[in-house]
Parts: sequence; structure tokens; C-alpha cells
Amino acid sequence: MKKRILITSALPYANGPLHFGHIAGAYLPADCYARFERLKGHEVLFISGSDEYGVAITLSAELANRTPQEQADHFHQVNQEIFEKFSISFDHFSRTTTPEHAPLVQQFFNDLLANGYIEARMSEQFYSESDRRFLADRYIVGTCPKCGFEEARGDECQKCGASYESTELKQPRSKLSGATLTLKETEHWFLLFGRFKEELEKLLNARLWKSNVTHFARSYIESLHERAITRDLEWGIPVPLDKAKNKVFYVWFDAPIGYISATQAWAKQQKEANAWKKYWLDPQTHYVQFMGKDNVPFHAMFFPAMILGQNQPYKIVDDLVANEFYNFEGKKFSKSEGWTIDLDNFFRHFHVDQIRYTLAANAPESGDSEFTWRDFQLRCNGELLGKYGNLVNRVLVFLQNKLQAKVPKRAPLEEIDHRFLSDMQRITLAIEESYATYHLRRAAQQIMELAQLGNTYFDAKTPWKVVDSPATQTTLSLCLECIQKLACISYPILSQTAERVWEMLGNHQPLSHFTWNELLEFSLEEGRQLPKPSILFQKIEDEVIEQQIALLQQRHEVALKKKDPPYAPLKPMIGIESVDQLDLRVGLIVAAEKLKKSKKLLQLEVDLGFERRTILSGISGHYAPEELIGKKVIVVANLKPAKLMGVESQGMVLAGSLDQALELATVEGLPAGTSIS
Repeated sequence: MKKRILITSALPYANGPLHFGHIAGAYLPADCYARFERLKGHEVLFISGSDEYGVAITLSAELANRTPQEQADHFHQVNQEIFEKFSISFDHFSRTTTPEHAPLVQQFFNDLLANGYIEARMSEQFYSESDRRFLADRYIVGTCPKCGFEEARGDECQKCGASYESTELKQPRSKLSGATLTLKETEHWFLLFGRFKEELEKLLNARLWKSNVTHFARSYIESLHERAITRDLEWGIPVPLDKAKNKVFYVWFDAPIGYISATQAWAKQQKEANAWKKYWLDPQTHYVQFMGKDNVPFHAMFFPAMILGQNQPYKIVDDLVANEFYNFEGKKFSKSEGWTIDLDNFFRHFHVDQIRYTLAANAPESGDSEFTWRDFQLRCNGELLGKYGNLVNRVLVFLQNKLQAKVPKRAPLEEIDHRFLSDMQRITLAIEESYATYHLRRAAQQIMELAQLGNTYFDAKTPWKVVDSPATQTTLSLCLECIQKLACISYPILSQTAERVWEMLGNHQPLSHFTWNELLEFSLEEGRQLPKPSILFQKIEDEVIEQQIALLQQRHEVALKKKDPPYAPLKPMIGIESVDQLDLRVGLIVAAEKLKKSKKLLQLEVDLGFERRTILSGISGHYAPEELIGKKVIVVANLKPAKLMGVESQGMVLAGSLDQALELATVEGLPAGTSIS
């Protein structure tokens, strides 16, 4: 029976370009599933779009010297082009700045408010005196209240994945200036998630999601509480209340509604304004959502709760497919550290199906996985070329050279032939189940299992020994059937390659015009003239991979040199009386030597004008003793003496440090003993 299937992939932030990790987690699995279900003859709508509001956009826009809209426009285009390069077959890729989006978000708010699920509250939010504004979560960093990670974001820890209110952070500070923050009262609107707890539990119990998704979601149900859905920002969708001027919706409230507004935009593009309703208002639609695991709470709990509070019966997700993180050469992808792949360079050297297959074969379905250049080379050479490409090439070239490139006649089958057909049937049924249940890694393995089955059969039958025998013609006929099935089952992952194979079998209509069953049951008529075959994949040589690894290291080293150093946070505010207690003096270094048994400490003899003192300083890694003689430094002269490694230090010299750099604070014209204030 024909089904209607709605597929959505997490909306990518329009604040930077996508990388392999994003593609592997949310977009390639969704694309392969969409292609498979289309082949099955079902009515499929595959939707996504740019998430263009939120602090992440304003932060990156400030750094790029653009307006938030200019930043969103830029990366919307950039990411659309990346999706095209990866052959992601969206039916519509929208954005949250479309005319359809803001009214829908405001309608969601109004329904929730009218139904008693939203209330206004005065709350304390972080305010930066130096920035002179309330800071939204992404402008705040601090220590995670769950795992202790010291660089956690204001609403989510990127290390442990915990979600929290920014006020729960320990040692919060401004991401912009490093300034410490104070709490000030401001009015915001809160969504009362606790009121949905019972319905969400029923929803979760009724869904057969993967264990990692269910476990993650269930842990959030236990701690459901009200969450602020508004922020003090200029860039965002305005809250539709007179007393909420200068308030906009928090991005996690606005973004998931983008799936519905994107479908509305698609419907208008199709000139059927109400076509979106059959996907979002019909309970018979099967709705599948793909994302990375960091998006599970928002899609498994928060968005369903928002829908439950609506007056319209919007569709709640049926299958929620969340993949783990996909890393790169042992670390997370990081643009700031140059730990990325230059996609323009990549697609100049390699075919899109090589990376689609590698990502699928190593998909992060049940645990974190990674892309490495050596694994990429091994899969391309050993599997795509050595198994898949080898079967197609050897069979079609043999037919070209020995049998006039015509589809041969099939004689009565022997036991080995029956076994070959049976094994082909077993694999095609198994891979159908893998695609239908979102097991992309297993599907990639089964593609290679079928290719290897064909190679093994070809070798076992040795058709080259007696070329013109009926047995040889049967062998080649069955090998063509295997290649035909291989094109069908590999199409969701290797879309371009499968179409090429289909053409090399003498077909003129695209493979995608047929259904899955039609392709598997299709029979090449005896005597059909086959076109001249071409090579599907080229061998990737060692030097090509070595060059890519060298480019990675080069990018990484350059990025680290350019990377902004980690500024230390400001210490708590003090009064002028505390500053007045310090006695800072100009000191002339008259002698310096390394302190025995210490790698860091230098022993300095410093002339303060009225007396000489011994001062120990941990600057050995930055200064040689001889280059310090004659320098005038600033000394904390009223610091209590302290004994270090048996030597009494009678003060402290001041120095500045940033990242790995350290420099003594020096003066030039003032004489030793001069007070500094």
C-alpha cells in the first residue's frame, strides 16, 4: 500500500559552513532513506532549511562584520551549495526568514498562551556592565554545572551534552569581553513543560525509537520544568504582545516550527497552498526526523510538547533517528583550529559517491565514529573499486570483448547458479530491511556483500576457459542480473554511480523512474546491445592521501597561529581602597641566575633604590638570566616574604601572559624606587 512519508532533517544554523560530521549525522541518512522510500513507490516529502535566528547568528555576524541578515543570506547559500555537492535530494530547502515562518511561530505562542501553558515571570538574567546589555545564552560561557567543563556555553555543555538555564552555570562570564556578570531582573515568558509530563511519557512509551534516543529522552522527562522562551535581543521573531517590546523568541522555540513553515513554503511553490496540510494535519502521515544526538531533547520532548499545546492537530514525530558524533582524524571537526576538510579541494580530487559510501559504511549510528584519510582510501580502493567496480567492469568488458557486447542467452541452471540466485535474493531482502529501519552502515556492508558474491561466482564459473559454451552464457546472464540488482540496492547511497551502471546495462530511462520491485524484477532481454563500459572508480594512490594529510596539518598550524588566545576572565570587582593597599615600585634587575633544582624559577637581585631584594620569578621558560640585567621592572614591594625551595622571595615582579606568551611589565625613564600608581 502506498504510504505518505514526511522526512525532516535538523535545520542547520546559518552561521558557518557544514562539514562531514553534519552530513554523516543528519543529512546523508535522511537522504538515503528518502531515496529508498521513493523507489518503494511511496509519496515522500523531504524537508529542511536554514535556522537563521538566535545568538549564534549574531555572534558570527559580528565577527564577520556583517548584519545578521547578511550572515544568514551568505551561509544559506553556502550550505545549499554544499548539499548539492553531496547530492542531498531535498524536495524543499527553506529558511526561517521566509514570510511563512514568523506568523506561524507567533500562532504557536498565542495558542500555548491561551491554553494556559505559558506565563510571564520576572526572572534574574545575566547582565554585563561592560557590554551594557543582558546577555543571551550563547554570549555566556562558564563552568558546566553537570560535568565541570570550564568552557561550557550558556544553555548547553558541548562536552557532556547537558541542557540547563544559563543561571545554573558556575563562574559565568561574557564571551565577548571576558567580564564577570551580574544578575538583574527582567520579564520573560516561560513555557510550562511540566504540565506535559504525563502526555510525553505516553508518547515515549508508544514509540519504538533507538535505545540511545529513548534513554536520552526519558532522562529529560524526569526533570521537566518551565523554560524561558523569550530573550532580550534585536535579531529574532518578535513576541506578539504589547508589553513584550524588544523581546524575541528564543531560537529553540522558533526553529522546530520551521519544519512546518518550510512545508508551507513548499506548498506555495507547488501552487497548492493547502498541500502542506496532508503532511502535518493528517494522522496517517508517517513522520521521520533525522538529527545528531545533541538535538534529541528539543525534538523528542520540547517540540512535541509545543505541538500538544496547539489548537491544530499537528503531526508529532513517529520515528526519531538520532546519530552519534562523527569526528575527524581523532578529534572533533573545528573550523577555528583548521581541523576540517576543504570541500572545494575534496570534490576536485574525489567523486561524491566515494564520500557518501565512506560516510554510510562508517555511520555513527550506535556510537561515535570518525573519518580518516587512510580509512577513506581503504574503502574506496578495497570496496568501491575492488569489489563493486571490479564486478561491473570485468563482466561488461568480458561481454564487450568475447560476446559482441550482447545480453547472452540463459541455459538451464546448475546447482551453483540456483545457489547464486538464492543468495542474491537473500541479500536484496536484507538490505531492504536495513534501509527501512535506518541501518545505513549495515546497508553499505550488504552492498559490498552482493558485489563480492558476484565476483566469487564469476571466479568459480571460470567463463574465460570456454567462452562460447551455454554454461558461460548463463554465467554472464546471471552476472548481469547481479549487476542490475547491485545498481538498485546501491542507489540510495551511490545515486550517481548506480545511474551510470544502469545506463551501461543499455537502459535509456533513468533508474530513479522505476520502483524498487520493478528494478529487482527487471529482465534484460536476450540479444540487447550493451554500450561500451567505462571505469566507475579510479584507484586513490598513497601520495594523494599523503598530500591531503599534509594539507590538514598545514591548515591546522596556520589556524592555531591565527586563533584568538583564551583571555582570562575578569576577577571580582574591588574598591579603590584595595588598590591603594598595593605598593608598586620600579625595580632595577642587577643580577639574575637560575635557581638550582627548579625548571621555572629565576633568582633575581632587584635594586629598589632604597634597598636591594632577592625575588624569585617563574619566568625561566621565557627569559635567559643574562638578558634581564639592566631591565627596570614593576615590583609588588609590600608582599609578605615567602620561602620557595629554600630561598626567601621578598616581593613579586609583574608580568603579562596570554596563551603561551609571557612578557615582563617594564618602564624606561623612571629611577629605581619610584612609586607606581
